[in-house]
Amino acid sequence: MTPTAKLILTLSILLGTTITITSNHWTTAWAGLEINTLSIIPMISKSHHPRAIEAATKYFLVQAAASTLMLFSSTINAWHTGQWDIAQLTYPPACLLLTTAIATKLGLAPFHFWFPEVLQGSSLTTALLLSTIMKLPPTTLLLITSHSLNPILLTTMSIMSVTLGGWMGLNQTQTRKIMAFSSISHLGWMMIIITYNPKLTLLTFYTYILMTASIFLTMNTTNISKLSTLMTSWTKTPMLNTTLMLTLLSLAGLPPLTGFLPKWLIIQELIKQEMTTTTMIISMTSLLGLFFYLRLAYCSTITLPPNPSSKMKQWSTKNPTNTPISVLTSLSISLLPLSPMIFTIT
Repeated sequence: MTPTAKLILTLSILLGTTITITSNHWTTAWAGLEINTLSIIPMISKSHHPRAIEAATKYFLVQAAASTLMLFSSTINAWHTGQWDIAQLTYPPACLLLTTAIATKLGLAPFHFWFPEVLQGSSLTTALLLSTIMKLPPTTLLLITSHSLNPILLTTMSIMSVTLGGWMGLNQTQTRKIMAFSSISHLGWMMIIITYNPKLTLLTFYTYILMTASIFLTMNTTNISKLSTLMTSWTKTPMLNTTLMLTLLSLAGLPPLTGFLPKWLIIQELIKQEMTTTTMIISMTSLLGLFFYLRLAYCSTITLPPNPSSKMKQWSTKNPTNTPISVLTSLSISLLPLSPMIFTIT
């Protein structure tokens, strides 16, 4: 892909995201989502590998179906209320249809089956875009309509997402699939609190983007695609691998790292809402995800045992560590001490 094409596609993604998050009308929000979809598909299929073409086809079909369902729900709402304003979503069947459509776009359980396959067929850079910026417009629509959504449906989908995200990631050896199930699990944490405290959902989303971006950029630098290459990557960049271990533990939500902050606040808010049983369920099921985070962290800091191998280990890296990775990794690890200042801002 030429640099000009990459620039056009990147600007189109930014344009579609901006249109959706700044729109008040359902048609313009839908148009922004379609621009995003059409812009990311060439990036997914740019390697012209059969798996990449399959991933692009799956992504297009799922996103087109979800966009159609979203447009259908907004049309039903306008038919009954006479309003095309996004914030005026009040008709209950339209709210259920919209929740289903956005859950399909985000990859929430039980509409999550497309997301790991699409991420596995994409490059690490495209997987980073799919896991972060492509989730911003649908999440924004949920934040705007959060007062009208059904909390029981969202809670059920959130518990399913946290459980399946941890359970299905246990037996994975491909890092992109592990990060996909990690994304599904974190989306469950975001959605369970969105009807009670939307600002907390936004804070969780920002910290998730911060940690996921640093992990994907680190994997792209050291060319990590599976656990076996992760186990030998310490020979290329020892310091970067150490910070990768800490970032993975932060993504797992272990104190005193950054990832502990949103989970701590979500648990506190759920207890305030007298949802103690739900809090216990998502806290216990998130331990499933902790297992594969610990496995990734363990593999990133150990050496392989002596074994005959026909492949020569790489003792140097092609890409030196750049400044964005250092900044993102530092924030992903050490942002928790700044939490009192964050509380005063929010």
